[in-house]
Amino acid sequence: MKISLFVPCYQDAIYPEAAMSVATVLERLGHTIQTHPQITCCGQPSFNSGYWEQARPVARNVLQELRDAEAVVVPSGSCGAMMKVFYPQLFAGQPEEKDAAALTPRVFEFSEFLVSKLGVSDVGARFPHKVTFHDGCHGLRELGVVSQPRTLLENVRDLELVEMNEAQTCCGFGGAFSVKFSDISTAMGEVKCDSAVQTGAEYLVSNDSSCLMHIEGMLKRQRRKMPCLHLAQVLAQTN
Repeated sequence: MKISLFVPCYQDAIYPEAAMSVATVLERLGHTIQTHPQITCCGQPSFNSGYWEQARPVARNVLQELRDAEAVVVPSGSCGAMMKVFYPQLFAGQPEEKDAAALTPRVFEFSEFLVSKLGVSDVGARFPHKVTFHDGCHGLRELGVVSQPRTLLENVRDLELVEMNEAQTCCGFGGAFSVKFSDISTAMGEVKCDSAVQTGAEYLVSNDSSCLMHIEGMLKRQRRKMPCLHLAQVLAQTN
């Protein structure tokens, strides 16, 4: 299958290794990856801040670039939800309303695509470490992605998955939320970090780099030794 890989803007700038790992896994499964350099952002920052007029030109560019895509894989529940759930709202009553509706069924979060679309539960990875998993809010609450990443991790050779008590609790990032309500965001992040550390896991894994950016920053500030990895980085490992 020819797959269009949507690389979130923050991932392209800060965590390109996560997107490259997605390509590694999908190509290992025999698929062809198509990238779209003309896409810069899904438009979520403006949309979430209430600037829908400013979000539309950015999102319109995404619609145009992905018009002919067979399947769009997004290594982020956040951007995936923006395209799959909120584009129809953003373009309701607009000339692009049909294009937004047509894109929705072709957009998949990375783990959702592997497990629910392709029926793949084992990608041939090996990662001999104890890990705990954090559910990003957009993937969990708007896309319903819960079991898919766990299914994939449970089939990684020599990996031990241990659940934290606060796995499905928000980490406190939330994009602009962490800027507008920094004290609350910090308190929520501390709960997440405490819960993760209590598992005794060596790594914290998630399918959303934006959450990892917040959690990893707090763990480092607390001088706690728990590296954070995107799910794709674990699944790309074979040694």
